Amino acid sequence: MLSSYDEKVAITRRDFIRNGSLFLLAPGVGKFPFLSGGESILFGVITDVHYADCDARGTRNYRDSKDKMLDAVDALAKRKPSFCVCLGDLIDGPAMSSPAVEAQNLTTIKAEFDRLQVPHKFVLGNHCVAQLTKKQFLDGVKQPKSYFSFDQGDFHFVILDACFRKDGVSYDAGNFVWTDTFIPEPQLKWLSEDLKKTKKKTVVFCHQRLDLADTNDGAVKNASSVRAALEDSGKVIGVFMGHSHVNELNRINDIPYVCLHSMVDGAGLPNNAYSLLTVVKDGSMRLEGFGKHAKHPMVAGSLKQVLT
Repeated sequence: MLSSYDEKVAITRRDFIRNGSLFLLAPGVGKFPFLSGGESILFGVITDVHYADCDARGTRNYRDSKDKMLDAVDALAKRKPSFCVCLGDLIDGPAMSSPAVEAQNLTTIKAEFDRLQVPHKFVLGNHCVAQLTKKQFLDGVKQPKSYFSFDQGDFHFVILDACFRKDGVSYDAGNFVWTDTFIPEPQLKWLSEDLKKTKKKTVVFCHQRLDLADTNDGAVKNASSVRAALEDSGKVIGVFMGHSHVNELNRINDIPYVCLHSMVDGAGLPNNAYSLLTVVKDGSMRLEGFGKHAKHPMVAGSLKQVLT
């Protein structure tokens, strides 16, 4: 369990900067392995699109997310990633919305995302199921399960679903408070068994934060237990999250936890946010950020070291 956080910005000896980007290294990796570490994989990452056909509220420019998605798709397509993952909150209607409106929002934004003709992986976010049931959302994106794993080349990837209440009840059509987020025991057991089965270096995706204290509003309320399972495996080289609408990078017990900025915040294409991630067989990673992701610590070359 976390007892304190060191807010000092630091680079660990397992990380190094080249050409303005921070390269995150897996435990045991030697100096400067990137570009010589064996097979690599390139994939796209977006998060917190919050598309809705409604007026802006505060910094959230809901309609603009459609044009931002078009912009991201055009740029990512040129690089031909192996797949693209959305880290949650693809849609977000106003409080007076309805399941029918949300279903239309989902159809609209998915049609734009589908222009990127690579496999799509969807992480469930709390706004995805504010009006829709999980089944309705998953059917809408044509994804059978809310949590699962898959292999791509030399790597293993895990999609987690923290859209459960602490009492174990699944989020469905708004039957929850957003701060009550949890990964129930059956999924936690599945995660441990899944990690035991694979021999590949593993990247994990989750919408809500796994790098914060369990009591934090934005954190999965058993994040410490999830981190323990990831650490025990000895195979996880990175965890990617959204939810907080900020760029942050923490390392906890040798695992980098990467939170990425939302697409929805800010008006127009100058405020877009999306990334390409390269993972190398030796476990090193490089984030190429666009728009607001270009200011991510993983790009800028700084690392907040978390002490446990």
